Amino acid sequence: MVTNEQFMRFLAAWALVHETADEGWKAAVERGSSVTPEAMKTGPEAFVDGLSAIIAEEKDRLKNELAAGGSDPDGRTASEGDKIDELRFEVAELKGRIESMSATLDMIAKRTTSSGE
Repeated sequence: MVTNEQFMRFLAAWALVHETADEGWKAAVERGSSVTPEAMKTGPEAFVDGLSAIIAEEKDRLKNELAAGGSDPDGRTASEGDKIDELRFEVAELKGRIESMSATLDMIAKRTTSSGE
């Protein structure tokens, strides 16, 4: 059986790990805020720092979006944004199908023209 002292020690260790990770995260974000995309290619440390800064920016955008009641950066509600995204997807699908049909028709027309000559 786990004693109260062991349990408290475990929780303290868990909190210490998270505190250390948080400090490391903040330091990486700070270092990465000045890293350019080209500089991210110079080594693993620069890449991790740059990526941390990019993720931190996205996290802040998400935090602001959630604080605004689930609206996206353009001020639309999540359901409006979802509907627009669905429409964009459907239009892109239709465009792809039309392009495919057009290519097929062009191929048929080419065969018909070449065999009729």
